[in-house]
Amino acid sequence: MSRWLARLQKMVDTNYGTVRGWVRVVLGQLEFATGRVEQYLHPRLQDVDRLVFVCLGNINRSAFSEIVARAQGVSTCSLGLSTMTGQPAFHKAVATARPFGLDLSAHTATDLTDYQFRPTDLLLVMEIRHAEQLRAAGIPPASIALLGHWAAPHRIHLHDPHVLSDAYFRTCFTLLHSAVSGLVADLRAAGSPCIKQ
Repeated sequence: MSRWLARLQKMVDTNYGTVRGWVRVVLGQLEFATGRVEQYLHPRLQDVDRLVFVCLGNINRSAFSEIVARAQGVSTCSLGLSTMTGQPAFHKAVATARPFGLDLSAHTATDLTDYQFRPTDLLLVMEIRHAEQLRAAGIPPASIALLGHWAAPHRIHLHDPHVLSDAYFRTCFTLLHSAVSGLVADLRAAGSPCIKQ
């Protein structure tokens, strides 16, 4: 029995970070299945001039997503909903980005209060609650999308890897890389002006 529990714990740790992460992934997929997040799934990609990746601290998920998009020739930036502008990327994020051929060492966080919204921005959130926080801050819902909608496998909730295992950091960044790449392919197909190369 204990061997089975250990394997289950390792699976949760690697794929979801924590039991709470697994629960939030399941709840996010349920919200997707019931249509509750439909408004955050179909942005007008042909009108997008800049991608803005959003997470809580802007030192892991959104920072990595930004450099993935920039490496693919996209006009982009990132921000945190509750961070300190100027804070560097988390050391595990820097280390996890390296095998992807990406360097996060020069990244500095930007807080939402230091961000200037442009009507042609598309703000890509990692969690449903991030979308609600942006709406509360005055960002129109048509300018917000759930990045995980483009992930392979599809995952509406992209759980925060901060202070979690190296294995989950790799899983999270792999999901983010696939989501950004999928989104960029759709942007190219739509003729979005945010594609710079």
